[in-house]
Amino acid sequence: MLAGLFFVIGLAMLLVGADWLVRTASHAAAHLRITPLVIGLTVVAFGTSAPELAVTLRAAFTEHAADIALGNIVGSNIANILLVLGASAAIAPITVQSALLRFHVPAMIAASLLVAIMALNGHFGAVNGSLLLFALVLYLLLTLRRGDRDLVAAEPPPERPFGWVAAAGLLSGILLLGAGAYILVEAAVVLARLLGVSELVIGLTVVAVGTAAPELATSLIAALRGERQIALANIIGSNLFNLLAVLGCAALLAPGGLPVAKPALLFDIPVMVATALICLPLFWRGMRISQREGLLLLGGYAAYLVILIAAPFPFAT
Repeated sequence: MLAGLFFVIGLAMLLVGADWLVRTASHAAAHLRITPLVIGLTVVAFGTSAPELAVTLRAAFTEHAADIALGNIVGSNIANILLVLGASAAIAPITVQSALLRFHVPAMIAASLLVAIMALNGHFGAVNGSLLLFALVLYLLLTLRRGDRDLVAAEPPPERPFGWVAAAGLLSGILLLGAGAYILVEAAVVLARLLGVSELVIGLTVVAVGTAAPELATSLIAALRGERQIALANIIGSNLFNLLAVLGCAALLAPGGLPVAKPALLFDIPVMVATALICLPLFWRGMRISQREGLLLLGGYAAYLVILIAAPFPFAT
């Protein structure tokens, strides 16, 4: 099936582009001597969310693909908590730093609730997009302000300079993301029609998991290497970036804004909010996420997919 082949090609281009982007951005951050926690919350998180940004913006400008745009954001945030965090914790328990509980997790919950309230209008317009982008700037400023004691890493910056080669890698990553997003969205629309399912379901499942692959790969590798703070911070930062930057840009730039499908409003967005809310008691309990809790999160994601695909309820179709 050509649509499936092009979908895989587009996804591969997204992953390679995101990898180049993250590597280059991380190298630049190292020169600024930023700690792993802040790198995970900002540079790594925003870099691994670049596929969501590329796909969402492409879908927002594609006829009949607006549901893919919103489904990609909501589905990626659900997958980040239940799938990515669950898989990372299942590998090894993750210790939670108090800074995440005091500020960053509440910020993610607040952003999720803000988006849910905005969605009640049935439409994300330019005003909504502007407010979300303003919230992103405010979050970044507060993150840097709060991190003034831990912002500077103890290690000296790397000797290798951030030069033309690194800049070329950054540009190549951006170009690959754009091309991959174009191919993936077009193929996803064709697949949805061939399979007889809605673009929203495709966006919430196949596209969302595909664009969340960089977060999954980054967090799993970080967990295996013992850099568990980067793994956890990457997930929290990615969810914030998806809601504030990706949705904000799409709502602001898309012609006519982004409509909110009723199934997303009644089922998927509440699930997204619930997964954000569950992080507070989950992280607070013992200030760690155990392997058992990681497996429970994975089970929750499997249950969500079963409900979504089987659609036993009218609002989940």
